Amino acid sequence: MKDFKKYYIIPASPEEVYLALTHPLTIQAWTGDKADMSAEPGSEFSLWDGSIVGKNLEFEEGNKIVQQWYFGEQEENSIVTIKLHPHKSGTSAELRHTNIPDEDFEDMVEGWNNSYFGALIEFYEDEM
Repeated sequence: MKDFKKYYIIPASPEEVYLALTHPLTIQAWTGDKADMSAEPGSEFSLWDGSIVGKNLEFEEGNKIVQQWYFGEQEENSIVTIKLHPHKSGTSAELRHTNIPDEDFEDMVEGWNNSYFGALIEFYEDEM
């Protein structure tokens, strides 16, 4: 199991980024795929038309999202924590993803950098 931590600068306010990560229609706008999401702790979610699934654990509106991501039958939960901090260029998103299976680690890092935060940054850059 491996952990991944990185900061991303997104050219939008923390409130806008929070909505982009928690509202299904906004998620669909920047991913281009169907999303099932609720900002209700304990609810299940599905992103990229089912490519990523898990359970929402905790929300602090405009500040923090904590989720459990499912990787089959692994013993330890894989936890994603995203903290949003105001930044002079918009938002600094602090990502921490724990307990990523070794065989999935490289794909997850690429996904975070390109498909997830990369796409979100590009979405807001195009809005400017």
